[in-house]
Amino acid sequence: MKRRVAVYLKRLSACGALLTIVALSVHPHLAPEASEQGSGSPKNRPAWLRETPIILVSNHDSMPIFRRRVGGNPTWQEEDYEKEHTEEAIRKLKDLGVTVVIVHFYKGFGLEAEREHMQKARALAALVKKYGMRLGVYVGSTIAYEAFFAEKPEAQEWFVPDFLGRPVFYDDQPFRKRVYFMHPGYRDYIKRVLRIAEEDFKADLIHFDNTSMQAEPAIFQHPLAAEQFRDFLKNKYSPQDLKKRLGFSDVRYVLPPRYDRPMSFILDPLFQEWADFRCVQLSAYYAEMETLLRELNPEVAVETNPHSGISGRNTVWEQGVDYPRLLAHLDAVWTEEGDPAGVTRDGILVSRIRTFKMTNILHNTLFVGTGGEGGSTLQMAEAMAFGRQCLGDVGGVLAGYDLPEVQRRYIRFFHRNFEHYRDIENVADVASLHSFASLGFNNDRAAVSTMLFEQAMIQARVPFDIIFDDNLKDLRKYRVLVLADQECLNDEKLDLIRKFVKSGGGLVVTEHSTLYTEWRQRRRDFGLADLLKVDAPPWSGAHAPEEILKLAAIRRQVGQGRVVYIPQVKPAIPKPPTERMTSQYWKLPVNWRELIDAVRWAAGGRLSLQVTAAPTVITELVEQKEKDELIVHLLNYDVAKSPSVQNIAVDLRIPGGKKAMKISLISPDEDNTLSLSYLPKNGGIRFTVPRLKTYSLAIVQLQ
Repeated sequence: MKRRVAVYLKRLSACGALLTIVALSVHPHLAPEASEQGSGSPKNRPAWLRETPIILVSNHDSMPIFRRRVGGNPTWQEEDYEKEHTEEAIRKLKDLGVTVVIVHFYKGFGLEAEREHMQKARALAALVKKYGMRLGVYVGSTIAYEAFFAEKPEAQEWFVPDFLGRPVFYDDQPFRKRVYFMHPGYRDYIKRVLRIAEEDFKADLIHFDNTSMQAEPAIFQHPLAAEQFRDFLKNKYSPQDLKKRLGFSDVRYVLPPRYDRPMSFILDPLFQEWADFRCVQLSAYYAEMETLLRELNPEVAVETNPHSGISGRNTVWEQGVDYPRLLAHLDAVWTEEGDPAGVTRDGILVSRIRTFKMTNILHNTLFVGTGGEGGSTLQMAEAMAFGRQCLGDVGGVLAGYDLPEVQRRYIRFFHRNFEHYRDIENVADVASLHSFASLGFNNDRAAVSTMLFEQAMIQARVPFDIIFDDNLKDLRKYRVLVLADQECLNDEKLDLIRKFVKSGGGLVVTEHSTLYTEWRQRRRDFGLADLLKVDAPPWSGAHAPEEILKLAAIRRQVGQGRVVYIPQVKPAIPKPPTERMTSQYWKLPVNWRELIDAVRWAAGGRLSLQVTAAPTVITELVEQKEKDELIVHLLNYDVAKSPSVQNIAVDLRIPGGKKAMKISLISPDEDNTLSLSYLPKNGGIRFTVPRLKTYSLAIVQLQ
């Protein structure tokens, strides 16, 4: 064993940060848990992230070498590029209220090819610092090989081979080739780039782009990736366990899967291990980069772009992205999932709320485009209400010239009221589990039920968190745990759930939750049959969808806890098999009221917040403990059709030992602060919000 580890180390390289990679790549069970005090915890985040109202702009794609190679530019593009680097442009950003500027830095053409642009970026960085804004720099993950090979011809060995007869490049830009990011030569080169960012630019934030593409299946056809995959298997399992897992123990001839057909279920054990391996390697890479950056500057923020958020895509299989492991080494992440806040013509409420909840539970800040031409005040409001101290990206470096006044008003409001956005924690009665194996190895019903159960809770204004496997170890915050077709749970996790129910927690279970092991092997009966008292459906084989049980919902008192079993979350718009569960299918499920009633019953009949309004009025409840405040954020997602909503009744539970002293209603849509009256009700208070345009905050001062 020790000899194999030593050989693996030698193959990776001899740099000091490899101790981290050993822990993550060779022994994946040693990877930092999401709930540990690792780098992703609030305790170790750069202080400025907590103290700064984050309003972003960026210009990382405006450099001429990139624009000329891409083509299709307007004749004034380079005039704008020059204007971006003027003191006037930066001063206007400062006046606008921007606090973070991400500048072009390294796009992948090579340090020599980009030298002229880097010199210009250095001057821009100095202006950003002069005006007291935080400096972010862009680091790309692709290689513009035509220019790069002139500087470093040996880099050809970094590139991944063709996948199923097709070259592997970025999107529709074939000059941007993909590399295997764990190649020692590539890692050393990126470290050189990062040292320049910190030693020369004094960057406050490193923006790593295209994270979602780095660990796609095609990338891991590289010969080194295949070798490391075999090492991963040998070091994760003993020979006996390998034989149990794969049927044999000699993995010398194992190859990474070459497969790109859509699948409902990921059953092949090698496919499952390969998905896990890709997640491990991507996390190991960013662990190594984080280690270097913290050594260079303990206060630098590490940020990446995993792109998809929680938007109905299987990020584990498609991208090698497992959020708890990846975000343990980050301070912030981008989402480019689309899904701008609003209500579609089909009546589907679309939001990025799930992604905000994911980043919050993992102690990260979410960066998202909210302003400028494609933005809106509703998108800004969503970021303020559900995010952590970040209003979002409001455009390019020239945003100070042309940002609409209504969006400027929201920025001023955010600055003026920042005390109500910092150092807050959300109040959540319910936890919705996202199990790695359940959602990573099933592209159909598990994804459908999870997304739609959460859609019901969003639109019914149930205070909830999204949690991950490791969070099952501490559920004290929650009154109810939801398993929305979370099929694949091992015995340890089942015992943690039993412990939660035994201690008085509520459990809501749908469809085939707990019917499979984490290897997606079918159990004879539900893993929690002792709690559910429901018999599993007859097995129809590994490739057939499980039968929906034909019975009514079951409610049971189990000791001090409560358990509900619901046979199905019923989609209003069925998703075709193997398709992504993206926003066109997010219409409220047919039985959404049944789901919400089950949650309320499991919680003992009462939640922390109850709001009487249309299901397009959405809320988020947070607390600011230092100021002794409860804050109810209210958002009108249907503002395009209903620009004003009247007389919204709010019932709010007050923590034991506290009492409400006053309620203030503030809004970027209104000029004045209102003082609201309230009445006591069942251990809490009731008050009415007289009018909601796009966004308001009801601030309840406690004593």
